[in-house]
Amino acid sequence: MIAQPFQYEAPATLQDAIGLLQKYGDEAKILAGGHSLIPMMKLRFATPGYLIDINNIPGLSSIQEENGFIRIGALVREAEVEHSALLTGHYPIFADSTRLIADPQVRNMGTIGGNLAHGDAANDHPAVMLALRARVVATGPKGSRTIAIDDFFQGFYTTALEPEEILTEIQIPIPPGHTGSAYYKLERKVGDYAIAGVAVVLTLDGNLVKSIGIGLTNVNPVPMRASRSEEFLLGKPLTDENLAQAGKLAAEDCSPSTDLRGSEEYKRDMVAVVLRRMVKLAAERAK
Repeated sequence: MIAQPFQYEAPATLQDAIGLLQKYGDEAKILAGGHSLIPMMKLRFATPGYLIDINNIPGLSSIQEENGFIRIGALVREAEVEHSALLTGHYPIFADSTRLIADPQVRNMGTIGGNLAHGDAANDHPAVMLALRARVVATGPKGSRTIAIDDFFQGFYTTALEPEEILTEIQIPIPPGHTGSAYYKLERKVGDYAIAGVAVVLTLDGNLVKSIGIGLTNVNPVPMRASRSEEFLLGKPLTDENLAQAGKLAAEDCSPSTDLRGSEEYKRDMVAVVLRRMVKLAAERAK
């Protein structure tokens, strides 16, 4: 199939883009990298009458450290994330996760902002951002507002973005010492959606877990934090017994569906296995 006819707009400023969203309302969609939107348009799952291409807008493509945060512009490409010394130096989880996204052609054009704004629990960045306890900046007619990542994903392909807002930036706290991070997804073939994926960010105090964030990929209709696993591990040593219990809690709390990638039971088992491995890897990196 091919997409239905649409009108293409390429505003030169952020305010112009917001103005077009106000003008066209629900008929408009924002185009960044296009690797989530265009396939849906070709299948006519999405049928916008207007595409607003924001790639010409300046100021949305930088990665910089400022006031205790790493600020990532919404138009930063996945390939830039993968090779950013600033990001991967603080958080190796970005190198882990980004290289598992699709293929190099997609990563050269796909954007981190578009990945998150799509609101797909099968994408890799939502789980990573949950583990990092990131913040999202949305800009609209009333200015900019900051949204905690736990408040951003609100339903199936649904985010906290208002109809006239654009995701413009992601903010990630600079980690304290002895922090490690890791991500892995089990997949049928290279570049596929996850059978199950787990993102972990933790800080150690000696042998004890001082803080921890765990996000799960593609095992729940909405991007999911493994809250009970986090709470269980907090303040404890990372013994095999504790890791097994944390994996068990995450497997119980997620809601995978049986499909061509595996049964519900298999996916729950894989959540437990991958979680244990990623916590161990993050802890090794923390040391």
